[in-house]
Amino acid sequence: MARVGEAVPEARVGFAHGRMGESRLEDIMERFSAGELDVLVSTTIIESGLDNPHTNTLIIEDSHMLGLSQLYQLKGRVGRSHVKAYAYFLFPSGMRLTDEARDRLVAIKENQDFGSGIKIAMRDLEIRGAGSLLGSEQSGNISAIGFEAFTAMLSGYVEEARTGRHPAAFEDVVVDLPAEVYVPEEYVPDPEERVEVYRRLAFAREPEEVDAIAERIVLERGEMPVQMLNLISRSHLQLLMGRAGIKTISYVGGKVTIEPLRLDAEARQRAKDADALYFPKTAKLTYRPQGTDGIYQQVLGLLEETLG
Repeated sequence: MARVGEAVPEARVGFAHGRMGESRLEDIMERFSAGELDVLVSTTIIESGLDNPHTNTLIIEDSHMLGLSQLYQLKGRVGRSHVKAYAYFLFPSGMRLTDEARDRLVAIKENQDFGSGIKIAMRDLEIRGAGSLLGSEQSGNISAIGFEAFTAMLSGYVEEARTGRHPAAFEDVVVDLPAEVYVPEEYVPDPEERVEVYRRLAFAREPEEVDAIAERIVLERGEMPVQMLNLISRSHLQLLMGRAGIKTISYVGGKVTIEPLRLDAEARQRAKDADALYFPKTAKLTYRPQGTDGIYQQVLGLLEETLG
């Protein structure tokens, strides 16, 4: 707390840790939630699920000492609303990280989307070891290519053997739009079912597969909440990005930027008709959405219309 006070004297700083009495801890958290405190200095106690949607910045010291699941849980304390959030994982300057510590930090950096929990769990399995997963001793293939890639390849070969058609490779894409994208707990209460929804969407390779997943969920659960609708739209968007060679869709300053995107003359005209600006030299398309409500659906509609 002293260091924070010296760095930002005007900040109202609070402190929370597990040895505090229940009433004292509750008081600190209520004041922080109410905005009476600007900064909360805490131990890892906050990973237990204390929720503050207004919090947009998290700084973790000695992050190399924490497990991957801890890092993921702590990262989840920010980004709980539509406001862009930031999480910084620090370790001592000049320190030589162990291979496992470096792998954990890389895994956290690479898995930033909603619903990344299953990917984090798979990566944690790879880092810590899966034991005797395929027989008395592993052959080494899983360690070489990663558990998720291994299961994706296995799924592809099974599909190829069954239908004679190998699924198209799924491209790594980044979608950063200001909207809530997840399976709400009140919509699908069972955590295993929620994980299964994320898993099926992650391995969908065709728009029809995503539609089938969505139809099944609606039949079982009823009308989807907006967060779930955004998740379905994002899956469609990711598939479309993969086919079009798009790597990034971001939202900054009220504008959506899509890049890289190569358009022919007809597609450029369609983009212009949709009030989007195309920059051929940088292969970039920019678009100002009609607010952030339904932004995933807006961007998906724009791309579908532009690409034809």
